[in-house]
Amino acid sequence: MNGYLLREQAFTAGEDTFVECMIDESNYGVVFEDDTDTGYFYAVDVEPGTGKLTILDALHIYNAEEVPDEQRKGTIRIIWSKDWQRCALIIDSYCHAVFDFKNHGGYNRNEFPPPNAIWTKGERTLTNEMITAFFS
Repeated sequence: MNGYLLREQAFTAGEDTFVECMIDESNYGVVFEDDTDTGYFYAVDVEPGTGKLTILDALHIYNAEEVPDEQRKGTIRIIWSKDWQRCALIIDSYCHAVFDFKNHGGYNRNEFPPPNAIWTKGERTLTNEMITAFFS
C-alpha cells in the first residue's frame, strides 16, 4: 500500500483502545476505538482553534466476542494516501476500512452500518480493487 504510515500500535481486540490520527494538511482525521464490545473506525472533522471533533461517519470493524482467541492480539496501522484524501485502517496486514475524504465515502468489508445522511450516501462495500486505486 502506497502512502504514509502515521500510526502503528499494538492492541488486543476486546480491550479498551483509542487511537486517533489527525493530519496538518486538512481539518480531517480518523479515530479507531474498541470499547471492549466492538471495534469502530470514525472519520472526523476537527474544528480549528478548539480541536472539537465532529463525527462524519462510522464504520463497524468487528464484534470483540466474535474475534477468535488466536487473532485477538495484533497491530493497528493507519495509513494516509499521498494526496491526504484517503485513509485506511490496517489490522495485521489486512485492510478493514477506508475513508475517502475527497468524495465523502466510508467503505468497509461488512458494509455496516448503512450509509448515513450526513456524509456517506452511496455504496459501502470495500473491495481490493478500491484499495489499489486509492493507494497506488
